[in-house]
Amino acid sequence: MAIPTLGVVVLDCPDTRRLADFYARMLGWTVDEDRSDRSWVEVVDQAGNRRLAFQEAPGFVPPEWPGEEHSQQLHLDLDVPPERIEEAEREVLELGARLVQDDGGGERGFRVYLDPAGHPFCLCLTDR
Repeated sequence: MAIPTLGVVVLDCPDTRRLADFYARMLGWTVDEDRSDRSWVEVVDQAGNRRLAFQEAPGFVPPEWPGEEHSQQLHLDLDVPPERIEEAEREVLELGARLVQDDGGGERGFRVYLDPAGHPFCLCLTDR
């Protein structure tokens, strides 16, 4: 049995509150004020089981997608039922994301976006 367990995924960014708000609104989660301050903000799901954190990084350089000089290093895959992909795309764009690769007219099962700080994430079609 493994001893460590995954606690939280942390994204560096220049504005912790802005990026936390983006992800909280997109995922329907809330900001955990008890675990947050100016340089560190956490968002949590409704059950309190999953967390995502944002850490202030002075001099932050966003990843490039696709790119080699500032590789993405990490990205998030967010599952979306196929019948709701257009709705999900409208929502993330309204929240401040930017589409950088579409699904090729349905050829690929995902679309790639950049969050407001430039981190890549994908809306992935799922049958769950």
